[in-house]
Amino acid sequence: MRAGLCDYIGASDGICVHLVPPTGAFEPKPHGDGAFSLPPRGFRPLVPIAFGLAVRVSRQADWLRVSMECRKVGEVFIVQIEDGAEYEFHLSLRDKDPAPFYQHVYSHVINWFAENIERYKVGDYGTRGIGFDFADDIKGHPA
Repeated sequence: MRAGLCDYIGASDGICVHLVPPTGAFEPKPHGDGAFSLPPRGFRPLVPIAFGLAVRVSRQADWLRVSMECRKVGEVFIVQIEDGAEYEFHLSLRDKDPAPFYQHVYSHVINWFAENIERYKVGDYGTRGIGFDFADDIKGHPA
């Protein structure tokens, strides 16, 4: 998924997405099995599995987490983007073109920014969905 999504959005360096936890604090780095709401081994209840994708949204180091929940219903694998639309894969996934799914994720990111920019323009800052991290700036510049 990583290489395909990076190619789809034109991130030539190939570092544009990482699996991250779906909630809480995260760093844009590979989290492996820790990115999923259920452990890969041991008892796993039959419930949807959540994970996050940290998607790089600038040429520098600006990242947006897209949290998703996956479930299987019959021969359909459903991916629900938090606060977004569902995407359905019909099983088996072999020989399926992933580009429509990449477009689905990319459109969600673009629409998220468009909606938040519009809210900012009209003075609606109450959602706390977008913000700034000045922690590094404070260390680098005297007050």
